[in-house]
Amino acid sequence: MPKRKTSKTIEEINRKIKQGKAVVVTADEMTDIVKGKGAEKAAREIDVVTTGTFAPMCSSGAFINFGHTKPTLKASKVWLNGVPAYAGLAAVDIYIGATEPAEDDPLNRVHPGQFTYGGGHVIEDLVAGKKVRLKATAYGTDCYPRQEVDKKITLSELPYAMLLNPRNGYQNYNCAINMTDKTIYTYMGVLKPKAGNANYSTSGQLSPLFNDPYYLTLGLGTRIFLGGTEGYIIGPGTQHNPGAKRGKNGVPLSPAGTVMVMGDLKGMSPKWITGVRMLGYGCSLAVGLGIPIPILNEEMARYTGVSDEELFTQIIDYGNDYPKGEAVSLGRVSYADLKSGTISFKGEDVPTVPVSSRVRAVEIANILKEWIEKGKFLLTEGQEMLPTVKRK
Repeated sequence: MPKRKTSKTIEEINRKIKQGKAVVVTADEMTDIVKGKGAEKAAREIDVVTTGTFAPMCSSGAFINFGHTKPTLKASKVWLNGVPAYAGLAAVDIYIGATEPAEDDPLNRVHPGQFTYGGGHVIEDLVAGKKVRLKATAYGTDCYPRQEVDKKITLSELPYAMLLNPRNGYQNYNCAINMTDKTIYTYMGVLKPKAGNANYSTSGQLSPLFNDPYYLTLGLGTRIFLGGTEGYIIGPGTQHNPGAKRGKNGVPLSPAGTVMVMGDLKGMSPKWITGVRMLGYGCSLAVGLGIPIPILNEEMARYTGVSDEELFTQIIDYGNDYPKGEAVSLGRVSYADLKSGTISFKGEDVPTVPVSSRVRAVEIANILKEWIEKGKFLLTEGQEMLPTVKRK
């Protein structure tokens, strides 16, 4: 008789998690398992693969309700530690974006700007339990007569604080170089002239969306690791581009899928939600993100078994082409080569610099693994909602 193909459900895997019998490995470990045993056997033996990434994710921010005042106030303009927040929501609801600089920041008028404090730093300070100065002004109404409030707040005092990031976890990203004769300052870091360095920002085989290239197990409601606590995928990210060109293994060769995520800010840690300043560019927020991938069948085992040698991205000139909106590929490079510390470009050895942290990505994957093994974290069956493409 022909051998029956492996097929599991998330419900079955959750039952094993509750019983303490689920077999959980990190994406790094799965790569070796699939390489040694093959995808079919790996699918029978492994139940969940954990992933991780930690890097600046500019499209991030937090919804906050700072509570009604006495007398009541309908905020028109709001600042947190001098950083403007968006108040066009309701009386005391605001949204603070990670890349918003402090109002008195000189920006790039003195180039390269330092960008020492911004929205991402405010979010980190709140998560760290620090006091943050809230200042709000209003035009006054009959039901909201107060016109100003200025006080210190802490995260624990806030009625509501939710991290909601419109675009995180990019599925692949560019390798950035600079072909001009001068140093440039970008969201990919400082790039030396004449291809003096090559910067990249993906954790390779550990990266969440590399391990489910067609988003087969991801959707509305997928439970994830976010900022040190549980979070959820709530939709495709704002630049979700599943139609990007893919390799034979189904993995995109350039920036592609993204996810929109949310989680309770009060449960997060400043280790995994960290304000970032990027010289000459601006402020951001480094976010710790990890997604568990259920091994439902041989196909998912094969996808999660992908290695850095099989993952490729494009080399893009951020000095000339990118700012013109003409990001032409100057070559293709594997993540194995990028992680080696040097790549060959136009016959020269170019040092590589990671913008993301592999050490932190490994730690996230292992934390998520431990949560699942101890029965503290169950998988969810996300409702299909991520626009996808036909599989080869």
